[in-house]
Amino acid sequence: MYEENLKIYDALVAKCPRFERKGKTMPYTSANGHMFSLYNKAGELGIRFSKEIQKKYMKEWGTTLFKSYNSIMHGYVLIPESMLNDLDNLAIYLNESYDYIMSLEPK
Repeated sequence: MYEENLKIYDALVAKCPRFERKGKTMPYTSANGHMFSLYNKAGELGIRFSKEIQKKYMKEWGTTLFKSYNSIMHGYVLIPESMLNDLDNLAIYLNESYDYIMSLEPK
């Protein structure tokens, strides 16, 4: 599952020309010093949103906060496995996350 979903993550990021995937052992995206998507060793994808949007999407998608290395990643929503099949739709959420990050003060 890890390698399979990693290919999906890479294809997803490739659909978004404003940023690129980083990290060899822990794939992620970042801008202005803030990470906004993360792929964990369990083959799961987390995308970062504002608090209000997190709550909305967790309820809408029936999911939880994202965990990586047994730590809860506050701000990141776990993308349900079922959503990984629709890259066009997922790219909209990843771009939304990028726009959110770009609204924050650079680190």
